Amino acid sequence: MNQIRVGSRESRLAVIQAEMVMDAIRAYDPALSVELVTMKTTGDRILDRTLDQIGGKGLFVKELDAALLEGRVDLTVHSSKDLPMEIDPALPLVAFSKREDPRDVLVLPKGVEDLDLSKPIGCSSLRRQLQLRTLFPQAQVLPIRGNVLTRLEKLDRGEFSALVLAGAGLIRLGLEDRISRFFSTEELLPAAGQAILAVQANAHTDVSCLSRFSDPDSRDCILAERAFIRTLDGGCSSPVAAYATLSGDTLTLKGMYVTQQQSLYFETISGARTQGDTLGMTLAQEMRRKYH
Repeated sequence: MNQIRVGSRESRLAVIQAEMVMDAIRAYDPALSVELVTMKTTGDRILDRTLDQIGGKGLFVKELDAALLEGRVDLTVHSSKDLPMEIDPALPLVAFSKREDPRDVLVLPKGVEDLDLSKPIGCSSLRRQLQLRTLFPQAQVLPIRGNVLTRLEKLDRGEFSALVLAGAGLIRLGLEDRISRFFSTEELLPAAGQAILAVQANAHTDVSCLSRFSDPDSRDCILAERAFIRTLDGGCSSPVAAYATLSGDTLTLKGMYVTQQQSLYFETISGARTQGDTLGMTLAQEMRRKYH
């Protein structure tokens, strides 16, 4: 395969992330021709409703999956946290990037230094909304849709007092200066796969060109995180969260479980990094048994 076509969403952030993969492919073999193919997904087009109202995270990948299956692209690049938990076996996840900073961040309007709680905080995920109740009990938190740049425009127009976003996206966009504060992972437990890019391909595709891109630490962490969410049947409308860290050969996974009454519980589990899938399932099953 002398030409590799890389599929991506159209947003500026998605293109930057796809270019990171393309640069790694060129570094592996400068003779390869690498082409970017962008497309708008259903999740990008429908912006007047929250994701759980229109079908969840799969709406960000449906068009990209179709392009892979039809042979219009060879690889697709995703923010891992946007991927549905069930992946078509014909289109496996074949590589994961080194993890960028996984923390969520607070973004204030341009020129503003203090949070004004007379206006709502804009936040796209129920996971964040529920955890923000503890940090800012007096705040109103409302959903906000659109890509990162669109959300920043709404913030700067005065529609919100602040945004809560994934720091990794702002860092990749070169917008670190917009970050007012980082939330620790104790304050806001990240989404599964947050700050990790995932590459998807047809099961029969030779993906040796991704060897310089693929990060084994990210792979082991994300397998544990996704196993936890998948076992709890957590999709976009489910406010579960999971974050794994490594210390040598030991993986520690922290999970968030939310009851029907929206009470939040956090627990951790540790074990061999090669057993991430099992650790994720075990923690999810134990928490569901204890708190359901």
